[in-house]
Amino acid sequence: MNIVDKFGYIKNLSREQFEALQSISQLLNREVYEEDIVNDMLDWVLHVVNAERVVFARYELAGESFQLIASRNVNKKVTNRLEDFSVGIFRQVVLRKQPVLYHDVQNEQGLSQFASVLIKKIRSVIGVPLIKNDEVWGVIVADSQSDRREFTDSNLLFLNFIANLVSLALDRAVKLRVLAEDNLLLKRQVEEFREVPDMIGSSKAMKDLFKLINRVAASDATVLLLGESGTGKDLAANAIHRLSSRRENPFLAQFCGSIPDSLLESELFGYKRGAFTGAAGDKKGLLEAADNGTFFLDEIADISQALQAKLLRVLENREIIRLGDTQPRKINVRIITATNKDLQQMVKEGTFREDLFYRLNVFPIRIPPLRERKEDISLLAQHFIEKLGRSELKLGRFSLLKLEKYHWPGNIRQLLNVIQRALILCDGERIEEEHIIIEEQQETMSFSGTMEEFEKRLLLKRLEEHNGNRTQTAESLGVSVRWVQLKLKEMDIK
Repeated sequence: MNIVDKFGYIKNLSREQFEALQSISQLLNREVYEEDIVNDMLDWVLHVVNAERVVFARYELAGESFQLIASRNVNKKVTNRLEDFSVGIFRQVVLRKQPVLYHDVQNEQGLSQFASVLIKKIRSVIGVPLIKNDEVWGVIVADSQSDRREFTDSNLLFLNFIANLVSLALDRAVKLRVLAEDNLLLKRQVEEFREVPDMIGSSKAMKDLFKLINRVAASDATVLLLGESGTGKDLAANAIHRLSSRRENPFLAQFCGSIPDSLLESELFGYKRGAFTGAAGDKKGLLEAADNGTFFLDEIADISQALQAKLLRVLENREIIRLGDTQPRKINVRIITATNKDLQQMVKEGTFREDLFYRLNVFPIRIPPLRERKEDISLLAQHFIEKLGRSELKLGRFSLLKLEKYHWPGNIRQLLNVIQRALILCDGERIEEEHIIIEEQQETMSFSGTMEEFEKRLLLKRLEEHNGNRTQTAESLGVSVRWVQLKLKEMDIK
């Protein structure tokens, strides 16, 4: 049929055929995945061609094999078995690169011997190739166990139109999906290197941390910040908030350590007038005040079992009840918590609720101690110098070496104290080694016992600073773990 005949045929389309072509054409202007296009197309083919089954299979030229993409039968059921269809007929469509129509496959020479034709008792077949760049990349095949008079040349041409339209639509959908995936990948790569507010560092440990902060900030997940005291967990929490979609809403924080239960509970949940002596009016709690924003609970390991249960209810139900009230109030707040303790060990010991731990531990982030990022010390020190109003001062070479050799049990907070002390002592334009005074060094200089006593005292102090971790203790002392173990055995220390 020539092009004139084809256009003449389109003018005489039936209502069903025209609606099918119109529907498939509209898919070209929709940003949909391939599965949506294929499913819609197969439903239309079943309806118009009046087949019992229809299948779409992708053809892999390299292995000359077929992959089942989607299928339908007259009852709209789906099969995931390619073996239920005649792959031999698929190959006929591929070899010819043209539509095929058979009214009696059982008696068709070259086709009747196919096992699937015999087993499934296939009688009538209509099939078309999907062609791209002059290569077949898929087939649409409809079949029936009866002699289908609707399997006509007219419907064959109609099905061929559909195949061409679907081929264009799928090609566009694939390109859109690849583009969307590439854009998402680029966006994530940009976010991974996006500056994290108020946090300084160019070491690998900090770059890895910045990637995690940027990644979790894009979600609404509950975050558990882990790390030693003074590492900057509060800065990380604030950075997550400022990089999130909640940035325009409140960021509130509460330190949970060494605060009486009753006071902490009233601060977190608020209270009704008359709830206790001195409650002269209603007060909104911090959790309620942080609605639509972020709430940061520092040193979460220190809260009591009773408060743990109430916090669990906040995380599970997203609601709070003020002290003295019976009416729950819905809140939409992101929870970030932090601790320098081992919560998993506390769960084993029964001092921290296991169900609460899993609610808080959705996305744990470990903040590295300063001794694991010593290449950042010069950046941090210079930042503190400028922050304290002495930007004209520079660190001398030996003062920097002294800072980098120290193990920093107090982390960044301790470094800030040392820099503040150095600025007081420095009268020149450069901070020299003698201006760097560290507390432990002062203690060492004033020690008057024996070498054995000093060694024992230093080892015990470092073990205490590192919570008994022998590997970290050895690193801070510049010795092997084996040396630490031998010394502990020699000193009869358990």
